[in-house]
Amino acid sequence: MELVSRRISLSGEVAEVNLNKPVERFNGNPILTCHEVNSIWKDPKYQIITVHNVGIAQYNDEVIMLFRSHLRNGISVLGVARSKNGLNNWSVDPKPVLKPCNRQDLFGEGVDSEEIIENESGGLEDPRISKIGDTYFITYSAYHSSIKDRVRVSLATTTNFKEFVRHGPLMDVDMRNVVIFPELFGDRYVALFRPNDHSIDHTGGVFKEIRIGFSKDLYSNEWDLLETPIMKQGGGPSTFSDKIGPGATPIKTKYGWLNIFHGVRGTMDGNPYTLGIALHDLKDPQKVKVSNIPILFPSAADCKNQQEDYVHVPNVVFSCGAFRREDGAIFIYYGGNDTVANVAVTHEDVLVELCQRYPQDPLSGLPEYEL
Repeated sequence: MELVSRRISLSGEVAEVNLNKPVERFNGNPILTCHEVNSIWKDPKYQIITVHNVGIAQYNDEVIMLFRSHLRNGISVLGVARSKNGLNNWSVDPKPVLKPCNRQDLFGEGVDSEEIIENESGGLEDPRISKIGDTYFITYSAYHSSIKDRVRVSLATTTNFKEFVRHGPLMDVDMRNVVIFPELFGDRYVALFRPNDHSIDHTGGVFKEIRIGFSKDLYSNEWDLLETPIMKQGGGPSTFSDKIGPGATPIKTKYGWLNIFHGVRGTMDGNPYTLGIALHDLKDPQKVKVSNIPILFPSAADCKNQQEDYVHVPNVVFSCGAFRREDGAIFIYYGGNDTVANVAVTHEDVLVELCQRYPQDPLSGLPEYEL
């Protein structure tokens, strides 16, 4: 059997990825931690204990990292860091760029600013960035401060990563993860949704499905979600058996759209998060092939920190952002243990081969290849 293999150069080193090791961690991880941010955000109210789950965009000649951080009071805010190569020498903007909003922030035309202020009062989490035209569309989870687990995935836009305009919830129902494809399909926008509910352990039920939705206007608060999930787990033995959700913004390749998603299998010692890969048809994203084999498992290498540092959630790798180089290499940015920001590298040829050679039934999770 041919073992598809690719060599990738990055920052003075060479990584080799293949079907047995589809992702290679960057030797310089973590690329951003609370210590670098706290050296810039010196105001005590902005001191943080985590940096993780980052949205990624390429803007002018820089890689922009829109990172999530926990303040010491438990509320999450979003900050910006910038790098020339997307690997090191990150420059952190002087204060959070998105925090629970107030009346002095910028709001889109016709939106209810008071509703947005209430929706975001418990913090902002997990940004994803999709560039369409000259506008960067940012989806993020907005939490209510007093209604437990009330989360509305909301939309903000920017053209310069300095000024951000709020547009409110994408839908008036609980959603936890929403990622927008960075391209129109005909006259419609397309997004992947993971519903949210109020179950105690946040696994099972709607947490085991990803749905696809369509809209003709990103600012309309109106999405047509298909009733049948596009991806679903049946609950049997699987690395993704108890929870799945879209992760990074889909990446366009000659083979189709690569969708880096997360999956969870409950264990006697918690809920480890892994990263999986799916391939959507270029013209019809409802058609999808899902690799039954994950691409990244959490390990001790994903949360290198100082002895007295806080660690938020053990055994987690979680991605909200990635980008493709012209040579087909893909940089995957991911949070380690919901504590530090990391990057790993892979190649589109390897990810696509996993989906084609080792697929699973998209609606049951059962492998469709012979073991």
